[in-house]
Amino acid sequence: MEKVPMTQEGLDALEDEQKRLKTEERPAVIRAIATAREHGDLSENAEYHAARERQSFIEGRLLELDDIIGRAEVIDISKLSGDIVRFGAKIMLADEDTDEESNYQIVGSHEADIASGLLSVTSPLGRALIGKSIGDSVEVTTPGGSKSYEIVKVSYK
Repeated sequence: MEKVPMTQEGLDALEDEQKRLKTEERPAVIRAIATAREHGDLSENAEYHAARERQSFIEGRLLELDDIIGRAEVIDISKLSGDIVRFGAKIMLADEDTDEESNYQIVGSHEADIASGLLSVTSPLGRALIGKSIGDSVEVTTPGGSKSYEIVKVSYK
């Protein structure tokens, strides 16, 4: 079974989602199904079918979360240091064409959120950055073409 690398924050977020689904969402959808059944003919009952679809989604997501959490390998970033990019590193990149700076943290694929600056270790940019250090240049092929970035800063705080 392949381990899934993640930060403690990422694991906590997944566990919070799992708890919310089990304690709030699952009971609410069971109540919705029971209420919809009271309305009669189930074959033409849109509320019933919508509640059953929601229940199916919740149960599927819970199975997925159980699997991910069971395979999670939490990497303690506080024990890492240096200027080489590794999992958990917080990085400042400068676009070599525009000099625009971006900040990212390298995280596991299940906690990635590019809008929040959380870059998946398995993304093309994440893979290109791993093992590089301050001052290095990386080139990444994106849907919009090739982009070059310089690593300006690396920290593990």
